[in-house]
Amino acid sequence: MTTTHLLYLHGFRSSPSSAKARQTAAHVAAHHPSVTLWCPQLPPSPRAAMALVAQGIASWPRHSMAVIGSSLGGFYASWVAQHAGCPSVMLNPAVDPARDLARYIGEQTSWHDPSERFYFLPEYIEELQALDMRARPAAARELALIAKGDEVLDWREMVGRYPQAEQVVLEGGDHALGNYGDYLPLVSQFLQLA
Repeated sequence: MTTTHLLYLHGFRSSPSSAKARQTAAHVAAHHPSVTLWCPQLPPSPRAAMALVAQGIASWPRHSMAVIGSSLGGFYASWVAQHAGCPSVMLNPAVDPARDLARYIGEQTSWHDPSERFYFLPEYIEELQALDMRARPAAARELALIAKGDEVLDWREMVGRYPQAEQVVLEGGDHALGNYGDYLPLVSQFLQLA
């Protein structure tokens, strides 16, 4: 099935200004101009973030939508894919953000604009736990791009989390997936972008 609507979800402390989000937007605009792409600025609250996303995609055709998520956005993408029954692409996805983000409770700065500050509240950990889809089988096709050189997340955990996914495990690399642009044609092909 061809994808006509594509959702891109950024990671923790990130934004639609991230390199991967901008590369995705540029690639879609240049090669798939008929695809509707939405990359929202996600609020710090996981519950609020998924409520925003659910509202934003409410009118999208479920049979022709897909989601890409990076890091925490990859964790969110698994939730979206489960609820929308759509294909998903995870880029160095967070596997257990409730565990990993517990040490970030308090004031944080935005990665792309350090003058932007937000509070990561203790209750967000429970909100993350409520969104965890690890116990469920994949709802649709999955692709995971995983860098062994990820300095933030353990690549072995990511590989283990998505055993049924088509996996591209990169030797080296980093959490930001600096060579993501090289894999955009593969991502487009996997998602069958219109």
